[in-house]
Amino acid sequence: MTREYHFGRLVDHVHLVVADVDASKAFYRAVLAALGRELSGEGEGWFWSDELFVSGGQHRSQVHLAFQAEDREAVQRFFDAGLAAGGGDNGPPGERDYHRGYYAAFVLDPDGNNIEAVWHGPAERSAASVVATPKEA
Repeated sequence: MTREYHFGRLVDHVHLVVADVDASKAFYRAVLAALGRELSGEGEGWFWSDELFVSGGQHRSQVHLAFQAEDREAVQRFFDAGLAAGGGDNGPPGERDYHRGYYAAFVLDPDGNNIEAVWHGPAERSAASVVATPKEA
């Protein structure tokens, strides 16, 4: 049986609420850079990258969030950067039995969110990215 994995836009965006915005910004800036990404912007008490939004607040999020990585080396860079930026080891880089070729690492961010980088193995993508440009009403 041939499987397809769709890396489209099931989730529109994710918003994490954190205790210390500056500590989280340092952590996410480091792990995103390891994956070849960067922060898209920031404001007073919040920042974002692509469709990930992070802000401060009393009721912190507790989620598992997985970022796509382009290869095994990117997963390793993510893991190393996460630990260096104050994250906690929640599973070193390695193959997982979720499906053949699933290679991932897990780091706890400063608020205890389980942040993962995953490479699904060799695959041919139909497009490198999906770009949506809003039309004026």
